[in-house]
Amino acid sequence: MKRPIVAVPMGDPAGIGPEIVVKAFNQKEIHEISKSVVIGEKQTLLKAMEICQIDLKINVIKEVSEGDYQAGVLNLIDLENIVIEDLQYGKVQAMAGQAAFDYIKTSVDLALKGDVDVLATTPINKEALKAANIDYIGHTEILADLTNTKDPLTVFEVDKLRVFFLSRHVSLREACDLVKKERVLDYIERSCAALERIGIKDAKLAVAGLNPHSGENGLFGREEVDEIVPAIEAAREKGIDVVGPVPADSVFHFGVQGRYDAILSLYHDQGHIATKMVDFERTISLTNNMPFLRTSVDHGTAFNLAGTGRASAVSMIEAIKVAAKYGPYFRK
Repeated sequence: MKRPIVAVPMGDPAGIGPEIVVKAFNQKEIHEISKSVVIGEKQTLLKAMEICQIDLKINVIKEVSEGDYQAGVLNLIDLENIVIEDLQYGKVQAMAGQAAFDYIKTSVDLALKGDVDVLATTPINKEALKAANIDYIGHTEILADLTNTKDPLTVFEVDKLRVFFLSRHVSLREACDLVKKERVLDYIERSCAALERIGIKDAKLAVAGLNPHSGENGLFGREEVDEIVPAIEAAREKGIDVVGPVPADSVFHFGVQGRYDAILSLYHDQGHIATKMVDFERTISLTNNMPFLRTSVDHGTAFNLAGTGRASAVSMIEAIKVAAKYGPYFRK
């Protein structure tokens, strides 16, 4: 089977992105399962290799087709947008924020043209974006705008557990207010469609409960009775294999066991805590419902570790592996 082509935007140059990229590309496995290309800046990567004591050949290319995709080679589309003498590790800088955005945009352009199959992204910094007058709060919002996607769908994967999220970056109060029949039904349908896009047909989905013990038939809250159960029943009438609401203190355990193909979590921390307790470093974020798939490390720029060479590349390696796993389903 042909190796999928994975674009890896380098991330914020002042963070750990360049270091985890060179560490990941130093792994033979990455080259065996994918044709991965970095969109970044050469001098920053050379500095990262020096810091991490890694010796890779940087092959600067203009087109993905020009790459030399074998172990020991880091194929790079060099945007030449960093003055290395001005770069300060661990500091919010407009230059770094602008560069990080440029890497993402170029990666998206490549994916939309069909030159790459999937993206595996590295950390960016919200404050650095703001310093560069780039008005986005994160990757998902950038990707949504650049691809004209109304509402990208986030799913976390770790081991046998896949978790979708009814809401993301909103307050807990607002998250509870968003638990409405129409929204829950929409997310059940879109979650199953997203699973089919990555090769999981006739998926079994579980919906987590919102209240303790899923509300005990209204004793601990009415959301399950008034909103969640009606949504599940409506989905079943459409032929979707969905169960719930399953109490949140057990549903994720059953998910790890493989009882469900995926779980719909009803708010951010409910699902984040569950997945990261399974394996923090190997919890990978996937953004679906776009023209292409995006996987991502699930950690930040770690400014406190930038420039030290101590940052773990486990999550970066796993993000590329997951991208390679699902990339063929998105090949045009």
